[in-house]
Parts: sequence; structure tokens; C-alpha cells
Amino acid sequence: MKKPVAVLLATTAICVSTQAEAATDPARDRQSILAMQGDYVVDFAFDETVLLQPGYERQAAMRSGGDETVIVVEDTPTRIVLQHILVDAKSGHVTKHWRQDWTYQAPTRFEFTADQTWHVRAVDAALNAGAWTQCVYEVSDAPRYCGTGRWDYANGVATWTSDVSWRPLPRREYTKRSDYNALAVVNRHTLTPNGWTHEQFNTKVLRKPDGTQVELAREFGFNDYQKTVDVDFKPARDYWQATAAYWAKVRAHWDGFLSSAPGVHLKTKVDGMAMIIPLFTQASDVQAGKPVTDAQIAAVFTQWVDNAPAEVNASARVAK
Repeated sequence: MKKPVAVLLATTAICVSTQAEAATDPARDRQSILAMQGDYVVDFAFDETVLLQPGYERQAAMRSGGDETVIVVEDTPTRIVLQHILVDAKSGHVTKHWRQDWTYQAPTRFEFTADQTWHVRAVDAALNAGAWTQCVYEVSDAPRYCGTGRWDYANGVATWTSDVSWRPLPRREYTKRSDYNALAVVNRHTLTPNGWTHEQFNTKVLRKPDGTQVELAREFGFNDYQKTVDVDFKPARDYWQATAAYWAKVRAHWDGFLSSAPGVHLKTKVDGMAMIIPLFTQASDVQAGKPVTDAQIAAVFTQWVDNAPAEVNASARVAK
């Protein structure tokens, strides 16, 4: 099989060479992960860089931003869960945003293998030694992607760099693009004096049913989290205090599919709104003091979520 994204593998080597030599320190790593909690003004930037196919035209750069707080949901010696919540500074409107889970030497992780399908696979032992696996989830807590890597502290800079892994198209593009169906990605998180950054080294790939791949373009993403005291995040904290127990139940339903093989298949359209709307409505009801039963949560999953089908074509794997 064609190895995807040779340049990403080279990029990974920027930090991997030092990671391999550095002694791991899980306690120090935990503090680095926990340092991402807090209140931020966030800038999002994505630029296509290298064009890889004849006739392919560079797409317009994307710029956006928002005010976001990051809340610690779970904190144990080997697992940390961080929930991102957006707040509109003018209206105070709250939107539950993405979630990142960090697990030390995770035995398994989910991998995006086909349209609306994620398979649970063992993490390679050599990759996993001393490493943290970060898994990222949708606003509905549906899966997005995972990556595994070690934290590195060369020259006093705390940086985590993932291996190459697959993810579905981002929201900024799935309504606009049909020429590719997956991203091969290296993610890098770095702590900075006034916050942290998330760099994405993306390659836009058309994965074909026969296992071949066409790489269209490379993209650099840069998300900059700058600490702020100028935004009132009380609405976000109030929302989470009122709904945290509800969302814990939602996460437990997802864990039933993602904690072991085979994985999960979503029956929703790619926008996921068929699940987002009822789950967000239930959360709003809980916030308003209305009862939402476990059976009501389960009914959403019964309608829209299945176990992933058995894997037939192993060519979807990212080459190691």
C-alpha cells in the first residue's frame, strides 16, 4: 500500500528523534495536559500549502475565532478529560464544543476507517511506550480522531506530537468538498507563555475502495489559545455545572462502542445533526430542571448508532 503523507512522517521526526531519547515523566506530562485548562481567546487558521495533483487549485485560506473555556472533567494519574465550551461574548450564548481525552499508554484507540465508521484497534507497543493517546470528540461526543505520542521538553518547551492518523473531513469543508474523503494528520500541542497552540499537519486524501490513495494537497492548521480575563465565562461554567451529569451519561453510551472492538458506525448524515439536535435539546431540558431519563438518551443511540462492521480491507490503515 502507498505510504500516505511522506512529508508528515518527516515532520513528525522533528520531535520524535528527541522523544525517543528522553526519559518519560508521566507526572510532568499530566501537568502539561492540565495546563491547557482555562479561559481563552482562540484564533483558528488553515492554509493549503503544497498542491499534489495536476490542475488542483489552492483553496481559500480559512480564518475564524472565538472565546472558549477548557474545563477539567476527569483527572487521574493515567487519564485526563478536557471539555471545551464556547461563549458568545455579546449574547452570553453557550455552545458545548469539542472534547479531548488523554490516556497514558492506552491499550486501544479508535481510528477513522470509512464514511461514518471508526474501528477500535490496539496501539502498537513500540509507539505506546511512555506515550499519551489523545482522542478528540465532536460536540455530541461522537468520535473524531486519536493520535499517540510522547511529550518532549527539549530547551524548556513542552510539546506533544502525535503519530500520523486518519480523521474525517472537518466541519469547515465537508459541506463544500467531495473530492477527498479523509485527512491524514499529525497533531502538535505546545505550551506557550500565555496559553497553548495546536498545530495540524494535514494531507487531504481520496481513499478509494480498492485501497489506493490519491493525495490532493497538504494543509497547515494553527489554533492559537491565548489566555484572557476580559471575557465572562460564567455562563459556560453554569451550563457545565447544570449538565455535567447528563453529558457523563452520554459519554458512557459512546464508551460502550469505543472501549473495545469492533467500534462504531453512525447512521446519521455526515453533519451529525440527527444526534446533535436531540442530545443538545435534552441537555437544555436538564439545565432548565426538566427530567431526562436514561431511556430517552438510549433511544437516540438506538436510532442512530451501530457497531462498526467487521473489517474487510485492512488497507485503510495508516502505514507505520
